[in-house]
Amino acid sequence: MTVHFIGAGPGAADLLTLRGRDLIAASPVCLYAGSLIPEAVLAHCPPGARIVNTAPLDLDAIIAEIRTAHQAGQDVARLHSGDLSVWSAMGEQIRRLKAEGIPFDVTPGVPSFAAAAATLGAELTLPCLAQSLVLTRTPGRASAMPERERLEAFAATGATLAIHLSIHRLDETAAELTPHYGADCPVAVVWRASWPDERVVRGTLATIAGLVGDTMERTALILVGPALGQEGFIESSLYSTDYDRRFRAGRADAVKS
Repeated sequence: MTVHFIGAGPGAADLLTLRGRDLIAASPVCLYAGSLIPEAVLAHCPPGARIVNTAPLDLDAIIAEIRTAHQAGQDVARLHSGDLSVWSAMGEQIRRLKAEGIPFDVTPGVPSFAAAAATLGAELTLPCLAQSLVLTRTPGRASAMPERERLEAFAATGATLAIHLSIHRLDETAAELTPHYGADCPVAVVWRASWPDERVVRGTLATIAGLVGDTMERTALILVGPALGQEGFIESSLYSTDYDRRFRAGRADAVKS
């Protein structure tokens, strides 16, 4: 018996890894975060599977469901939205499973920032504009932010910021970032990236709060940085004719396909 923690992607039912799909199909028990994962993903569950929406459950109740499956020798597909490496609450579940000697593994998923970038048709790292991407959030009821991880500290680097779980304080966020990026810095807010009803609002730090208003909540992602303008950047050397690459024809040690 194994608990399979599976990143179920940003929303679209087909943005799921083949491994994740196959593990869901092979698991007689499925626990899923119903507030964030579309029911279409559950179509991969086998006939007769026990499917439990964990949205109304606390941690003890979730572990109790897993313990029951463990005692019955049944694999569990534990689905979380996006990718499990950030803001999934997987860590606290794994700590409980380790304490009880219950086996588990982890299958990554498509993160929401990647789905949002795809919707925008944007590369978030562009030469001489931004070569780093910071995934962060602002303080919320579920988790406070460590003092050293202040938004202003990340903004001082000039990196592209992907700010999660913060649409409720878009005004304050824009105000905090403006001294570092400038009022005309491009911003994009993507709500429910990859879902059928996804919405995109583009603007600048000066205008974005007024453009969004109160039309979005919860799952909106705020992307900020000069790379979102997609102009004014130089081409990388990667495909330049005079860039010396091991795999480019003409070099004596070029790898032959």
